[in-house]
Amino acid sequence: MALAINIEDLLNKQKIESNRIEFKKGWNPASIYHSVCAFANDFDDLGGGYIVVGVDTDDDTGMAIRPVEGVPVEKIDGILQEMVGYNNKMSPYYLPRTSVEEVDGKQVLVIWCPAGINRPYSVPENVTAKNGSKEYFYIRSGTSSIIAKGEVLDELRELASRVPFDERGNPDIKVEDISTLLLREYLVKVGSKLANELYQRPLEEILEQMDLYVGPSENRSLRNVAAMMFCENPSKFFKRTQVEVVFFPEGRLVNPNNLYEAPVITGSVTQIIERTLEYLNRMVVMQSIIKPKNDNHSIKFYTYPYQALEESITNSLYHRDYREWEPVVITVEPKSITIQNVGGPDRSIPAADISRGELLISKRYRNRRLGEYLKELELTEGRSTGIPTIQNVLKANGSPRAIVVTDEERTFFRITIPCHEAAGNIIADIASKDNHDPKDGLKDGLKELTDRQKVIVEMIIANPFLSAKTISEKMSEKMSEKMSEKEGVNERTIERDIAKLKKLGVLTREGGRKEGKWVINNKYQ
Repeated sequence: MALAINIEDLLNKQKIESNRIEFKKGWNPASIYHSVCAFANDFDDLGGGYIVVGVDTDDDTGMAIRPVEGVPVEKIDGILQEMVGYNNKMSPYYLPRTSVEEVDGKQVLVIWCPAGINRPYSVPENVTAKNGSKEYFYIRSGTSSIIAKGEVLDELRELASRVPFDERGNPDIKVEDISTLLLREYLVKVGSKLANELYQRPLEEILEQMDLYVGPSENRSLRNVAAMMFCENPSKFFKRTQVEVVFFPEGRLVNPNNLYEAPVITGSVTQIIERTLEYLNRMVVMQSIIKPKNDNHSIKFYTYPYQALEESITNSLYHRDYREWEPVVITVEPKSITIQNVGGPDRSIPAADISRGELLISKRYRNRRLGEYLKELELTEGRSTGIPTIQNVLKANGSPRAIVVTDEERTFFRITIPCHEAAGNIIADIASKDNHDPKDGLKDGLKELTDRQKVIVEMIIANPFLSAKTISEKMSEKMSEKMSEKEGVNERTIERDIAKLKKLGVLTREGGRKEGKWVINNKYQ
């Protein structure tokens, strides 16, 4: 079956850390199963790893030598049969995923070893021994697989009770909740061959191949990360999975009563990140040019470097505690942007490192698999590199350093990104820049619509994948603050309003009823 990522990314060690990839020139099961066991144990919570058989490496660089050696086609079926027996020798039983890929006109075997849910795992020192062999627990140390001993083995055994939240099974998530549109978009972006198979095979098979199911065969459950990534409305399972942006034109302390809120940003985790970045990029990221006296060279800077916002917002959705019913809140003031999420840094990170706002190295990740997806989409740099990246781009822009704060109980994480000191108060006229009335968040072009229709447009701007049923459910939350009418609004009423908006040219529909989305006419955005 096909991989959920592109084989060239593995060979070039792109998007996946090098210590999660191991190349083998030939089929050597005794050595290979040490690595299968080590990746399954995932001692450092990196997300497992990949073993590529049929690829030799350069002794100096560790990179794949091209063209690859390949595995003889006539031997592949035999290797796959052998693996069935070797998998049964692991304790407890563990099933790695396999894929035969064509590279340089030859066949290579990729063995994907996701982090196991029943760790710790052990395997015989030599799985090919007929009379049995002593079993050991293996872990990764850099790019090698070694036997876990002493305190390391004790810590490995403790991992049995620490499964990251996003990898846990959730019986409430049904296959019908998964959007094939979002799934295909992801597979296409990462260059996976599964994108071509999505509409040719049952969706359950694709999700199984991506290791998104967990549990025994008679009671399979989708992992939480499946809803985070591929559900149009993950708030159905993780309440208030959304971003709320609040503007204080004079500053929160100077005048806390002078504020206005942007439309709530919803969708899958990746959609929320992309929509939030698009909104802030349009609203607050501006380039300025200063020409100093007696100097022919101009000074260019941004109010906020885009990459600093990208890292901060991505990390807030990545590290958020999805068990808490609190949104990510972004506060925009004249001199800074503050991004806060529930769920603070892991206890393994010293408080002194947090207060310095530098390299924050965590031993455990709350949403390990989610981070893996975000990195493959190039939405985040990688593990423990977010804060250094933010500080570096701020320094290069001539901006002050970002400030990182949490509490003693580690219940939240807050990062404040300062505006460039020469930018002035850029949010005093944001309402006019956005052409939105802060009271209703809509352009003057929509004044002829009813209050309810305006709210529908506002909701769809924030999330174009909403259904009429979802809009009707959310409408009650908006009525008291936005609308004069107080009676309930049923689904049929919303459908009539949507039909009216389509007739007026405000809305159009792209795609089918289940997998399509709404598009707002540009002049109304």
